[in-house]
Amino acid sequence: MQNHRSLSRELSLISLGLIKDEGDFKLNKFQIEQIFDSALDSLINHCRDELNNCESDLENASQKILDSELQEGVASSFSNVREELKQSLKKIENVMNTLSITLDFPRLIVSSGQIDIREDVNQRISIILDNLTIIDSDIDQVMDGWRLKRLPRIDRDILRLAYVDINFLSTPVAVACDEAVNLANKYSDIQGRKFINGVLRRLQTVKLK
Repeated sequence: MQNHRSLSRELSLISLGLIKDEGDFKLNKFQIEQIFDSALDSLINHCRDELNNCESDLENASQKILDSELQEGVASSFSNVREELKQSLKKIENVMNTLSITLDFPRLIVSSGQIDIREDVNQRISIILDNLTIIDSDIDQVMDGWRLKRLPRIDRDILRLAYVDINFLSTPVAVACDEAVNLANKYSDIQGRKFINGVLRRLQTVKLK
């Protein structure tokens, strides 16, 4: 279930990026469904790209091992060959780590027909669109001299989703913050991640009070 919730948040984030960032912008359920399908297609395409990158990395690692074997047969010392193999294995390890992330690919395809994920995404998007003014205002209160509108769109939407989790969906604060950090690590830049972390800490403090 938690994996489904994480997937819902990610699809919600992608979906929000496909919607105009306006306070009075309304969508009906059919329009949200269409946006969900577009977001799912986008996420699947991203997974395809990751898999293609992994294939290329594995080919390069295999070639390095082959080159090391050829060098050993000519004049290379055993220590040099061992070092080449260590580097190749490290490369393969990194590729496998990437593959472990993209192993959700089949589940993403299946999830397109799973009502619970669709309904969860629809709920999150509807809450944000219906309450955008108050959500942004409350987040502004903990921005420490900044305004939410000054942040990149992706960072604003990550914070909005965290706010919805905490204040509308009764998600434990620690879970909501962890999920937001995971999204920031994947979709934001270094500066954005730092800023989101700071705002999340202040949101958590306000909620706990």
